[in-house]
Amino acid sequence: MKKIVADSSSNQYEFSGLPYDYASLQITVDDRNFVDEEGLDLEEMVDALEHTKKKSSTACPSTGDWLSKFEGADEIFAITISSKLSGSYESARIAEKEYLEEHPEAKIWVIDSRMTGPGMRMIMDKINELNDQGCSFEEIKAGVIKYLEKVKLCFLLASVNNLANAGRLNKLLAKAIGVLDIKMLGRAKEGVIDAFGKFKGQKRAIKETFIEMMNQGYNGGKVRIDHVLNPADARTLKGYIVEKFPDADVIIDTCKGLCSYYAERNGYIVGYEV
Repeated sequence: MKKIVADSSSNQYEFSGLPYDYASLQITVDDRNFVDEEGLDLEEMVDALEHTKKKSSTACPSTGDWLSKFEGADEIFAITISSKLSGSYESARIAEKEYLEEHPEAKIWVIDSRMTGPGMRMIMDKINELNDQGCSFEEIKAGVIKYLEKVKLCFLLASVNNLANAGRLNKLLAKAIGVLDIKMLGRAKEGVIDAFGKFKGQKRAIKETFIEMMNQGYNGGKVRIDHVLNPADARTLKGYIVEKFPDADVIIDTCKGLCSYYAERNGYIVGYEV
């Protein structure tokens, strides 16, 4: 049986297609622990993050978490958030080794997405698409490697406090952005966060997101937009896209726990094909 397993930064608790499961990351705020799983009260978690005066943190799935999700499958595609941002990839690789010791006939490919959120989901969709075409495990792997050359990820952050607390961004810059109401645009570059633009006002930043997509080679391909409690701005961005590319396949969804931790309220993450 083929199976897709992703960590929960994919923003996908359910998947239509191949058998699917996810390994949960966790977010700790003060003395409260939020598990990134179905049933998470996202508003409550985001509110707690906004009001805490202590340092928050995240934890990746353990090797045991990954192993439990592999069970029952003999062809497994495991997809993780960028290895530059989390230990999830390393945990999955250790689980791969242990699973193969018990199931030497199985095939496992642990995929370092070098992205998160919608970018990971686009990989899942490609795996499912290739499987529907009757491709073998090896053919799916080759097809996904080629597809990864086409997938880009960018994001808009209305706040960067959690990124700074996690050591992903300069704290002085984070404070300045908060005081001046500046919105930060970034992209996934070689698996790390590349902050490339700071803009005054949300409307300008949304327009600049679309300009960034065009600059990177977007030409009407698939787009997936995941937002943090901000459907209006996601719809605005979709409007820019379909105005120029009326037939574009654009789907809006929500960030779940881990992605909401980093993107914060009113932020969004965009995966797209070039």
